[in-house]
Amino acid sequence: MPYPEQMVQPMREELTQLGVKELKTAEAVDQAFDETREGTMVLVINSVCGCAAGNARPAVAMVKQGDTHPDAYTTVFAGQDLEATERAREYLVGIPPSSPFIALFRNGDPVYVIQRKHIEGRTASAIAGDLRAAIDTYCTDGDIPDDAPSQPSDAGRAQSDNVPSSFRSIM
Repeated sequence: MPYPEQMVQPMREELTQLGVKELKTAEAVDQAFDETREGTMVLVINSVCGCAAGNARPAVAMVKQGDTHPDAYTTVFAGQDLEATERAREYLVGIPPSSPFIALFRNGDPVYVIQRKHIEGRTASAIAGDLRAAIDTYCTDGDIPDDAPSQPSDAGRAQSDNVPSSFRSIM
């Protein structure tokens, strides 16, 4: 059962005010993927959880201030736009569902994913740094390095984030 619209509206607006296109139906998701079949797109799976508000949505706002951008920024809302979220996850074959979640697609394929486990307990600026690096790598006409990352590194997180391991999401 979806969350009440009046509850999620402010959370939606945090992204839509930035120019992130909201996808509320499966058809809208398919259309967004069709439009970026030969391009790049960031997909944010928005959520009501605190880590979305405190970290994921502000990270997207920081990234939008940069110079390099994908062809499209899009979002679906988990727990609200059920059909759209389900369809979006169909484009993420083999990647466990989580929310919040951020994926960068290039030519229709996910090339970089930030799962909930990469969001929880991290600052918005750290998440923005990960996404910025991915956009700078993949949203270019140049060749992509063979060693380009596909997700943030987990190295050193336990020591630097000061968050108990029981707080982290399971992959």
